[in-house]
Amino acid sequence: MAINIAKIPSPSYVLEEKLLRRNLELLNRVQNESGAQIILALKGFSMYATFPMVYKYLSGATASSLNEARLIVEEMGCLAHTYCPAYKPVEFADMMRYSSHITFNSLNQWNQFKPQIEKHRRKISCGLRINPQYAEVSTDMYNPCIPGSRLGITRDLLGEKLPEGIEGLHSHTLCENDSYTLERTLVHIEEKFGDLLHQIKWLNLGGGHLMTREGYDHAHLIKQIKRLRETYHIEVILEPGSAIGWQTGYLVSTVLDIVDAQGIDVAILDVSFAAHMPDTLEMPYKPRIWGATDAVEGKPTYRMGGMTCLAGDFMGDYSFDQPLKIGDTVVFDDMIHYTMVKTTTFNGVGLPSIGIWKENDEFELLKKFGFRTYKDRI
Repeated sequence: MAINIAKIPSPSYVLEEKLLRRNLELLNRVQNESGAQIILALKGFSMYATFPMVYKYLSGATASSLNEARLIVEEMGCLAHTYCPAYKPVEFADMMRYSSHITFNSLNQWNQFKPQIEKHRRKISCGLRINPQYAEVSTDMYNPCIPGSRLGITRDLLGEKLPEGIEGLHSHTLCENDSYTLERTLVHIEEKFGDLLHQIKWLNLGGGHLMTREGYDHAHLIKQIKRLRETYHIEVILEPGSAIGWQTGYLVSTVLDIVDAQGIDVAILDVSFAAHMPDTLEMPYKPRIWGATDAVEGKPTYRMGGMTCLAGDFMGDYSFDQPLKIGDTVVFDDMIHYTMVKTTTFNGVGLPSIGIWKENDEFELLKKFGFRTYKDRI
């Protein structure tokens, strides 16, 4: 049964439950066949209403802040794998409380917090983030290996023996990549850090493993993981964010106005690219719209305009089979990962509601936002 858009308020993020389960089943097969631990990265997908389902399939979750670590404990019921570029001393006691693993971005940070780790009543497995100085990421904003990157420790800063108490290494250099990019990256990791891999219990290969994208070679990924585990006798951890929410849902919007902008028809929507779909401007990329194509000469064609007063809050151009009208619904596809986690209330625009199209073909509205949300954020 197709989703009945008429049942969904505009604007809304809508996750389709059966599509999420499909992704989780695939990830679980990879996890089981490879022996890796696959955990959810909240920075890409943190829709906590789905955490009970996620935890049925995956091995846990990873946090990049105290708030994310707490959310994992309270809503998923497990301790977090935690990594932050730097930890606040005032928060660190709580960070230990919510974490099973803590990765440090520098030796300074490890030396600063090591005494607290050693005194903690529960064993916490600690690691260091490394920078292999190799990444196949075209957008500098998302590339952690550009010259001067603050993320991770380069090989020249580490000696021949890891500091006492360090049990793992963490490398995160991928961004929506495939297993062949991982294979080429591992060449650099092993060339620079291979001797240290024999000294650890676990290797976290971070996120960016887009295993749920069509055409991904899962057998090749499994082969890479098995080789690492057998060569170095270590646990391998992967923490994708996009792969969990990939193609699981939509952003439903409505046409508020259509204006002639110096010969260009612009459909102004009740959503914003800057506030509600920021990755479309940051990456940048052009999102898909149901029933639309790239501009085709002779067909009704529109630029999509966001509802903020930012001049660059637009995306274009799209062609439709029939002319758009005020009040028409426009549905942006694949708008669940890296959307809700990045929304803002710039200009005071309201945030889209959040809902789930359940597997029983019923819509469940989870959240609706209003003035209090805006006021609490400024």
